[in-house]
Amino acid sequence: MGMEENLLSKITTPADLRKLKPDQLMQVCSELRQFIIDAVSHNPGHLGSSLGVVELTVALHYVFNTPYDKIIWDVGHQAYGHKILTGRRSNFSTNRKYKGISGFPKISESEYDAFGTGHSSTSISAALGMAQAVRNKGENRHVVVVIGDGAMTAGEAFEGLNNAGASKADILVILNDNNIAIDPNVGALKEYLLDITTSKTYNKFKDRIWNMLGKIGRYGPKTRTLAAQLEAGFKSTILDKSNLFEGMNFRYFGPIDGHEVLHLAEVLEDLKRIPGPKLLHCLTVKGKGFKQAEEHQTAFHAPGKFDKETGEIIQSATDNLPVTYQEVFGRTILELARLNDKITGITPAMPTGCSLCFMMKEMPERTFDVGIAEQHAVTFSAGLATQGMIPYCNIYSTFLQRSYDQIIHDVALQNLRVVFCVDRAGLVGADGATHHGFFDMAFMRSIPNMVVSAPMDEVELRNLLYTAQLEKNNFPFSIRYPKGRGMSNDWERPFKEIEIGKARQISDGDQLAVLTIGQPGNFAASVIKKLAKENMSIAHYDMRFIAPLDKDVLHSVFKKFDHIITVEDGILKGGFGSSVIEFMCDNQYNNSEVTRLGIPDYFVEQGTQQELYRECGYDAEGIEKAIREILLRKEDKRQK
Repeated sequence: MGMEENLLSKITTPADLRKLKPDQLMQVCSELRQFIIDAVSHNPGHLGSSLGVVELTVALHYVFNTPYDKIIWDVGHQAYGHKILTGRRSNFSTNRKYKGISGFPKISESEYDAFGTGHSSTSISAALGMAQAVRNKGENRHVVVVIGDGAMTAGEAFEGLNNAGASKADILVILNDNNIAIDPNVGALKEYLLDITTSKTYNKFKDRIWNMLGKIGRYGPKTRTLAAQLEAGFKSTILDKSNLFEGMNFRYFGPIDGHEVLHLAEVLEDLKRIPGPKLLHCLTVKGKGFKQAEEHQTAFHAPGKFDKETGEIIQSATDNLPVTYQEVFGRTILELARLNDKITGITPAMPTGCSLCFMMKEMPERTFDVGIAEQHAVTFSAGLATQGMIPYCNIYSTFLQRSYDQIIHDVALQNLRVVFCVDRAGLVGADGATHHGFFDMAFMRSIPNMVVSAPMDEVELRNLLYTAQLEKNNFPFSIRYPKGRGMSNDWERPFKEIEIGKARQISDGDQLAVLTIGQPGNFAASVIKKLAKENMSIAHYDMRFIAPLDKDVLHSVFKKFDHIITVEDGILKGGFGSSVIEFMCDNQYNNSEVTRLGIPDYFVEQGTQQELYRECGYDAEGIEKAIREILLRKEDKRQK
């Protein structure tokens, strides 16, 4: 195909797409799919999800008058095609990069991004709000939701469906049914959707009706509406169970092939004319059009760099690199579970990401993937704890925010032993603002009964995981750790108990003290070692616990030093540094100054972790700068 025939290069906005003839849409889909593969092969991002909705994306922007009509992409990691068609093709190479475009829909980035989505299952609630506002204002806008069936396992999706069905609002929900989120979907809804989509009798009947009536005209709205009504009458009989969605007052259409762009366009055109809440069930293949992504759907959800010709994932040389904190967790919990039969593992849809998959493989009866349902994960863990089990509930920090009430009400208030393994804590990198985990220290430390800890390295993580399951530590326990690699490969050492609320001294000094929590302690340690060569004498304490704080260490630090630096990879407001200042005020250490380094009071965007640590000022360079400035000020004072 010659360059002049390339249709995608002529599409700057969906208005350009809508000028094309229907028979050109397949070519657009093919070019769009190739563009995504080319872009993601060398600039890593979410591949499989976006490939699976190429036809749906093209059909939606062809049929609906975006941005006047609103399309909301649930979770948002399948919106690459949408971004490319809506004016961001030319700068798509900056996707997920520092100061580049976001990997998720974002209101401030484009008028075509109707709602910011990075967490799952929020789309139906947001769309219902829009649809009600549109109705109240008397506008004729369509509101469409694209939600994957992985996101349909979360409670908020059902809350939205329930309310939308009762409201009679004009909303179209498209269920993008590919039977996988990141890891394969779990739960009863998955089985239900499978039953609908595989019922031969039903599909045969549906196809016959639609094909027969489809011959009456390209769009034949009245006849197609009649077909839908006939279909609805037969569904419950054929499937031997009533339709879940129709039970919620949604008109249910489908299932249809989500990869036939012309048929999709026709059906969407028909659905535009039908008022009220509607659900279109589309069957799609995650990774569609790229063989390896179809065959290895979990690996190609976000594969990193890969060879777009062979599909081979390009592994960076990791031979001598330290393992990830995730793997340390996964290997250690399996080791502990072999020693203690009360230990169970729980994760909301992230067994591979959090490395619970090792235990899941060996002990399937003691590991639970509960689907994208963080609130349920926490209260389910609480239920296990009431019966003497020791649940290790592993949830990414950014998703733990969704279960705050359950942590307080169901776990801490009842003082139940649930071990929260807070993965991806701090700044996570390219996923950006929706996925950074920088609130957990501030919100966990405010909860009574909760032990809040953060290991500085892998050995400390391993020992905290061990300490949490000891018989005497029968209370809620939170252990936070970052995304990515640790400090060394020498972490598989014999277990050692860590005394709750006890810090450890890394280095002694007499000019000032640095108090760190978690991973940034390593940045501080390297700087302090470097400055020692210039005869700067800096004391360093790895605090280990934010709650309870080691008051003995804090008393000795405030008695000895008039200046203290705190370092954390969490939000400064209400975080670790704040807890040190509270201690200082409560104990009237009026002659000391505290400088806090951590995440400032704004939503940090995407970039590499190193770029973001630097921006926030708590990388090694930032810590060194703070130390030098303080020592310089002290020197000036002395000379005066």
